[in-house]
Amino acid sequence: MSFKLDVVRCGRHMVRCSRSAGARRNWKYPPRLQLRTLATTTEKPLVSSSSDHLKFSYPNANSNLRRSSLPNFWLRDNCRCSSCVHQDTRQRNFNTFDLPEDIQPSQIHTNEDGIKIQWSGDGHESFYPWDFLEFYLNSDKREPEPIKLEYFGTQGPHNSRSWPPTLKYNDFSANETGAVGRLTDFIRRNGFAFVTDVPVESAEPTEKLLEKIAFIRQTHYGGFYDFIPDLALADTAYTNIALGAHTDTTYFTDPAGLQAFHLLSHTGPSSENNSGVNLGGQSLLVDGFYAASILKKEDPKAFEVLSRVKLPWHASGNKGITISPDKLYPVLEVDESTGKLHRVRWNNDDRGVVPFDSEYSPVDWYKAARKWHDILRRESIEYWFQLKPGNLLVFDNWRVLHGRSAFTGVRRICGGYINRDDFISRWRNTNYPRDEILKRVIG
Repeated sequence: MSFKLDVVRCGRHMVRCSRSAGARRNWKYPPRLQLRTLATTTEKPLVSSSSDHLKFSYPNANSNLRRSSLPNFWLRDNCRCSSCVHQDTRQRNFNTFDLPEDIQPSQIHTNEDGIKIQWSGDGHESFYPWDFLEFYLNSDKREPEPIKLEYFGTQGPHNSRSWPPTLKYNDFSANETGAVGRLTDFIRRNGFAFVTDVPVESAEPTEKLLEKIAFIRQTHYGGFYDFIPDLALADTAYTNIALGAHTDTTYFTDPAGLQAFHLLSHTGPSSENNSGVNLGGQSLLVDGFYAASILKKEDPKAFEVLSRVKLPWHASGNKGITISPDKLYPVLEVDESTGKLHRVRWNNDDRGVVPFDSEYSPVDWYKAARKWHDILRRESIEYWFQLKPGNLLVFDNWRVLHGRSAFTGVRRICGGYINRDDFISRWRNTNYPRDEILKRVIG
């Protein structure tokens, strides 16, 4: 097979690449290709091909790359051209495994923006920007959006200038995207937020406002709820008794991401004027991530026990309903890749029997859970407030525990659940540029 050297003009630079004088589209084993791009501002690497990788080297720089090559097959699979990726849906348009396993470049061209490759076999052309290539030469994967959580206690976050995080109902009509962005960012960072001046004549404005975040989740309780304490459904939420700090829907594989409460009215037990009478029903929020950080500092073993012992959780109070997750889950779910707390799942009333199959005994678990329970009840981390008609509360059910004091009379509460993934999607799309979002979620 004969070859010739061609000079390829890339912008205002001259580079060389090798290719066959009689190249055919079914040619599977091209020769070693090598070319070099001269940099305009920062040096770009020397690029060469091997049998299964594209190699990158920086001859004039001391580069501390995580890797010096990228697999040919990986590169071809990640072509982002309009024929490989549907530009509206961002979905892959081809079957990865129709590609030959030993695919190689037949031509390589570089310029200031990136690398263009013509692949052996079908002659498909792909373009890879330098920022994409250099990211994966230096990193293993895209990380989630950076977020600095602000733990709160009874007085709010340390040195907080504005507490509690609050928006006004009219903000959403003035600039819906901006208001939803602020609301979801408050919840993402602080764990919860209020929306004030929400109409109380009916529950509909509350429902429509929640739907600006995402659709309301359907459960065995229904969708959007609007109830009084009449035990219409078999759950302590439908009573007037005090409730300790807990998270909701522990019994779902995917617990509700957001929860919302709006007190539409609270009337006394009699028809008399109850103005100024304390009817009870104060609301409680506890930052579960903050509580877990205290537990880990004060009793590391207790933290480990609550993150390692997996428990049964259930909802079995209504006839014909017996819900439990796909597997047993611990109280504190830790992300194995980062070691950071991912989710709190805590409702002692919904907990099943502590099993004997863990490395820690039930006795170990009860000791650790007692310490956790005691921390949750410390005054320094309990944030108490009185819900008022017109004030909508929305909070992160994976992080923030909620409860209430006992009350008298009749309270009408409305609200709903929103899935975690839909909440995070809305937060992203109202706080970050589309291009940055796609890089993080696709790669």
